[in-house]
Amino acid sequence: MQFLIFAISYPIIWILSLLPMRVLYILSDFLYILFFYLIGYRKKVVLENLQLAFPTKDLSELKTIQKDFFKHFTDIFVESIKAFSITKKTLLKRYKFRNPELINELYDKGRSIAFMGAHQANWEWSISIPLYVKIKCFGAYTRIGNTYFDKTVKKSRTKFGFIGYKTSETIKSITRNFDEGIQGLYLLLSDQSPQIHKTHYWREFMGIKVPIHTGAEMIAKKFDMAVVNYSVKKLKRGYFEVTFETITEHPNNFKDYEITDKYLAITERNINSQPAYYLWSHKRFKHRNKVPKEWQ
Repeated sequence: MQFLIFAISYPIIWILSLLPMRVLYILSDFLYILFFYLIGYRKKVVLENLQLAFPTKDLSELKTIQKDFFKHFTDIFVESIKAFSITKKTLLKRYKFRNPELINELYDKGRSIAFMGAHQANWEWSISIPLYVKIKCFGAYTRIGNTYFDKTVKKSRTKFGFIGYKTSETIKSITRNFDEGIQGLYLLLSDQSPQIHKTHYWREFMGIKVPIHTGAEMIAKKFDMAVVNYSVKKLKRGYFEVTFETITEHPNNFKDYEITDKYLAITERNINSQPAYYLWSHKRFKHRNKVPKEWQ
């Protein structure tokens, strides 16, 4: 059954990925109408998130951001499809890096890097990072239930040099690299909402107290890795610019959660700069009414 589903659906995805971006964006416009006006996919979730994050904005302004988000959301969808067949030339043209020398300088110092980022603008095309830096790049992935899709997606995400490992084997994989003397850059999207029973830290994010994902900080301290934030800015439709920013080269000089606080401050700054391009469709504030007494 898994193979049958793959055999039917993947050829369609592949053919779509071969289409020019201008054609894919026509598809995105259609999907926007479908998701926003006909299906109403997560419209309430997005608006509620925006109301919580931007309490001083009036409803008309929030609804404008909501519409702009869904236009961007469907763009991300087709850009993710394009990733299956996207060429190096296209990525270098559309997904630029302002200061890759920052990463290369850390590599020359013999440092490994904990790479913190958020679901802002386009994170799917970050598969091109190895094209710009000298250090080996590693990224965790969650296995897809369909074995055939899992292999295909992994192949797509690693075709420009990223090396994948299972999310459940993050520490094991990093430990093995350090034991073998391999420097690495480890991509760690850090704005997810952790499971309550695994939460170590609560703080305000966009003005709302929520559980905070601290895995990147813990890994950086455990392995004494430099911590770098990467921020993606949408320049125009289909064009993005990435900026690297050093949070610290010496994580163990910081008290617990100070690195996470710095990362969140950068993330909030970027969200406020381009509010429609953050992933508002996930329930980032779903635990806001479950704050433990010790964190209130």
